[in-house]
Amino acid sequence: MNTSIATTSATPAAAGVDQAALERTVNEVRATYRSGRTRPLSWRVAQLNGLLQFIDECEDEIAAAIESDLGRGPMASFMADIGPVRHEIRHTLARLPRWVRPTRVPVSAATAPGRAWTQPEPKGVVLILGTWNFPLLLTIQPLVSALAAGNAAVIKPSDMASATARVIAERLPRYVDPTAVAVVLGDGKVNRALLTLPFDHTFFTGSTTVGKAVMAASAAHLTPVTLELGGKSPVIVAADADIDVAARRIAWAKSINCGQTCIAPDYVIVEESVRPRLVERLLIELPKRFAADTTHIVNQRQFDRLERVLGSHGGQQTGGELDRAGLRIAPALVTDPALDSELMTEEIFGPILPLVSVPDVAAAVDFIADRPKPLALYLFTGSRKVEEQVLSGTSSGAVGINHLLYQLLVPELPFGGVGDSGLGRYHGEHGFNTFSHHKAVLRKSTRGDLRLTYPPYGKTMQRILRKVMG
Repeated sequence: MNTSIATTSATPAAAGVDQAALERTVNEVRATYRSGRTRPLSWRVAQLNGLLQFIDECEDEIAAAIESDLGRGPMASFMADIGPVRHEIRHTLARLPRWVRPTRVPVSAATAPGRAWTQPEPKGVVLILGTWNFPLLLTIQPLVSALAAGNAAVIKPSDMASATARVIAERLPRYVDPTAVAVVLGDGKVNRALLTLPFDHTFFTGSTTVGKAVMAASAAHLTPVTLELGGKSPVIVAADADIDVAARRIAWAKSINCGQTCIAPDYVIVEESVRPRLVERLLIELPKRFAADTTHIVNQRQFDRLERVLGSHGGQQTGGELDRAGLRIAPALVTDPALDSELMTEEIFGPILPLVSVPDVAAAVDFIADRPKPLALYLFTGSRKVEEQVLSGTSSGAVGINHLLYQLLVPELPFGGVGDSGLGRYHGEHGFNTFSHHKAVLRKSTRGDLRLTYPPYGKTMQRILRKVMG
């Protein structure tokens, strides 16, 4: 466990960042953790109830801030940010007394008699680096798990959702222990400055490229990391799928947050025999579903990137009209894009849906297996045989069969990536375990301390030891 930040004094401060102030903040939070204040179950429950009260009492302010940042309406923000966090808190409160209990494990003949167990303990002071596309969900939901595990925390909301970040910074300290939870505001320079300090766990949500930098910076202090990244989440549409339902659900999932969702369908692979029908239905459903979404592209830089992607894919495009002033892009369906184009090699994070066709599901499995492992994979099929073929032939953080996104809402399911799409997992008990160290304990009696159990061993004892330990 990292216990001091004195070693950071020689680290050059980023221009415009008050490194000394950041160090003081972390030291103050660490002093609270060292006092033992965060360990009792009663403290953890009080913090979770405080978080719940924060969500309940500040819902209107949070929704207005998200609308200011992203253009997303209040009900959409309830569905995407507020409701899931509230559900996570309630789920955790109901089960936390069981999660914190020691877990007894059996002892072997070689170590009997004795009693062995694992005991969860907090890791210490954790750093949570939030992101902008779901600015409440992806900042506060990991905090739920961190506080449930008894940690103190420094949280850094994304400056790209500055209004929401200000609400968190101004309101949250009124509802949780402000000596144990610190909110730091600023841009990417502040993130980099924080990463020069030793924490006991770092939790980052964002791009794969930045995730690699977070991991490299954390390695300097051997700080364990959870990296919730993204990637290109594919959808396989098999010939036996319900095409109308598949098109409607794909279009709906792509429309959420204007496509700026880490588990959004990034591209579609369809069996050739049903391609015409799927394309026909997507061209109807995409405009219909996006019409209900008021979210805009987060900023000019991301808009320019998507404009570049639309101009370089090499496929046949329908839709994609640009509204630069409003930072909006009409949904675009791109069929048969060049496989080496940016559209097909980088995460899209916008309202553009590429579609490629393959002769059969086996070819779809090979297509996915040849590429970096995605955060989510979706499959539409009516066949358990096809389902098993895809499950056994691909690797991804999660799989959704005949629907999209809903796996995120099951707290008993772990959420996280694999390979380029992430490292580690959270939600529910998985989040509690991520932010806990499960300490191994063995207790043995001092009675019956036989001399023959110590070397030098006689022949009889050697035979016994070989039997019980071999």
